[in-house]
Amino acid sequence: MSLQHHKDAKLRYQQQVDNSRDYVLPFIQQEFPTMEGLRVMEVGCGEGGVLTPFLEKGCQCVGVDLMPGRIALAESYLGDYTATGQLKLIAKNIYDVDFLGEFQNSFDVIILKDAIEHIPDQEKIIGHMKQLLSPRGQIYFGFPPWYMPHGGHQQICENKFLSMVPYVHLLPRPIYKGILKAFKEDESTIIDLMEVKDTGISIERFERIVKNTGYKITQRRFYLINPIYKYKFGVSAKQQWKPIAVIPYFRDFLTTCVYYMIKPN
Repeated sequence: MSLQHHKDAKLRYQQQVDNSRDYVLPFIQQEFPTMEGLRVMEVGCGEGGVLTPFLEKGCQCVGVDLMPGRIALAESYLGDYTATGQLKLIAKNIYDVDFLGEFQNSFDVIILKDAIEHIPDQEKIIGHMKQLLSPRGQIYFGFPPWYMPHGGHQQICENKFLSMVPYVHLLPRPIYKGILKAFKEDESTIIDLMEVKDTGISIERFERIVKNTGYKITQRRFYLINPIYKYKFGVSAKQQWKPIAVIPYFRDFLTTCVYYMIKPN
């Protein structure tokens, strides 16, 4: 069953604001206690909700997204900040040469919140972002591990039963696609879910990419209950039980969200 926030951009924006204010910003603030003047970019900024608390703290922000329509929504919510120059919103690919020319070595913090699991060739983009970091810069990642119960984003399904079935996305691709068709999901939904199946990322693969691309982890937090569930479902966030969090691979199946801060070696 498609949830209300999937269809209501204003509600989605406010949930992003609340989650960022209560969880994302405090996590990043462990590495950057003084936020005033911090240069922050969000990749896949959508409606701009994640950036809003950083703007309130006095950060200089850039939001970039491939979809002009979502950038237009962000402008409608955050026009006061763009008018003063504190926020710049851009519909562009960060691989573009002119983007790198403008922002090379610019950002103290780069944010990818619920984004990396949608990006093909994650090793390429994580390596590329080194060029955009300032000398003290770090990258924040928040994402649902692929092997967790709804790591395939099947909650976007219109069929209520199918949207609630855990781990169905782990079935072999032909079987999973066949089930989606059997439940009469829209072709656009099936395409989206197949794309997530191609790009979904596990805890172990993420940490391997971090190491292979020359970064080190400075902060890490695993959640049994994703903080965003507090705003979507009224369920309080809960960090992962430590004995589970230290077991490679097994933890992927029981951890609904991870937060990381990484910086170049």
